[in-house]
Amino acid sequence: MNDEERTSVATPGAEPVPIGQLPPLGVVPARMHAQVVRQDRFGDPADAFRPELVDTPRLGPGEVLIGVMAAGINYNNVWAARGYPVDQIATRQKRGEPEDFHIGGSDASGIVYAVGAGVTGVEIGQHVIVHPGVWDEQDPWIAAGRDPMIAPSAKIWGYDTNYGAFGQFARVQAHQVLPKAEHLSWEEAAAPTLVGTTAYRMLYGWAGNTLQDGDLVLVWGGSGGLGTQACQMVRAAGGRAVAVVSDDERGAFAMKHGAIGYLNRREFGHWGVPPLVDDAAGQKEWTKGARAFGKKLWEIAGSREDPAIVFEHPGGATIPTSIFLCRPGGMVVICAGTTGFDAMVDLRYHWTRQKRLQGSHGTNDEQAVAYNDLVRAGTIDPVLGRTVPFAEVPVAHAAMGRGEDVFGNVSVLIGAAAPGQGRA
Repeated sequence: MNDEERTSVATPGAEPVPIGQLPPLGVVPARMHAQVVRQDRFGDPADAFRPELVDTPRLGPGEVLIGVMAAGINYNNVWAARGYPVDQIATRQKRGEPEDFHIGGSDASGIVYAVGAGVTGVEIGQHVIVHPGVWDEQDPWIAAGRDPMIAPSAKIWGYDTNYGAFGQFARVQAHQVLPKAEHLSWEEAAAPTLVGTTAYRMLYGWAGNTLQDGDLVLVWGGSGGLGTQACQMVRAAGGRAVAVVSDDERGAFAMKHGAIGYLNRREFGHWGVPPLVDDAAGQKEWTKGARAFGKKLWEIAGSREDPAIVFEHPGGATIPTSIFLCRPGGMVVICAGTTGFDAMVDLRYHWTRQKRLQGSHGTNDEQAVAYNDLVRAGTIDPVLGRTVPFAEVPVAHAAMGRGEDVFGNVSVLIGAAAPGQGRA
């Protein structure tokens, strides 16, 4: 949407309120506090994010203004802070957006403060969460009835778009707004939606390889935010999740949240790109490591059973093993590349055993609603690992970028004054 189509919803004369507060309903200050990334600070997230006072976002048709009570921290804004692999500010400016800054954050819980023209089903004062899928409803792909998250216009809110959750007010599309689980605090509700809806799409979004009762599922990063959501979903569906972690403490955490067991990847050394096929000695050594990893998986499963689904996000270091272990006709589904974007697949195993390597990104509305229903029912726990104050947004992203946050999800308080608020 062109910014010229948007109008201010600010209340004349209203002054910004401090972090830890929101103004009364019906009052929208013209300026707000936010954690902001600018191009001249790209690099370490600890330096890239800085608190600033900026204009409150304007609204266009179909858009909603959320007063943010808490936000979730995800790896995508580690990338945004680094300006790599994509300079999101430059990308948006090429589309004609005027801002020279990025306000990230792809998870939020909060209160509806204003709605744009044509919005129905969303009321001022509602307590809500936000799912991260954004798109242009006029996109020909979507008009043809195809999955909107694959449309050319599809984006991830608070990463590809501006005015995400790290400001006192966030701008979203109306279809992103979902009811908050009443039994959760603001920070609990803000924690899991990006990773949870991502995991739901990975496990249920790909016809022919959707999660089934009894399935064995290998979950990389099983103690993290994404992995703990996946393990819980597998358990809820009657499947068996086996987590891959880097130490026993993380393995125990994954088992607490749905895994039947875990593999410690540090006990194996065959990671990364394997030797080329014509390197017989190298191939033999690599295959020995991959088979040992698979044998340990069989021990946990209780039989010589290979996983129906391999739940991937590390990418470069692990894809060869994932493809090797996946059962014939099974699926390796991947949503990121946290160890690198260059991955190798041995096509001998891939085509002859008819395995599927499936990319997965974001969520559509149907998947987001289904996931949120599981959270509201108490079937899925947000797995909130820790909550940080607004001032720690930079260091929390830096820690995540270093791989230090591996126990569930991380939230930041923005409008909420203290943890524990917001439960019905």
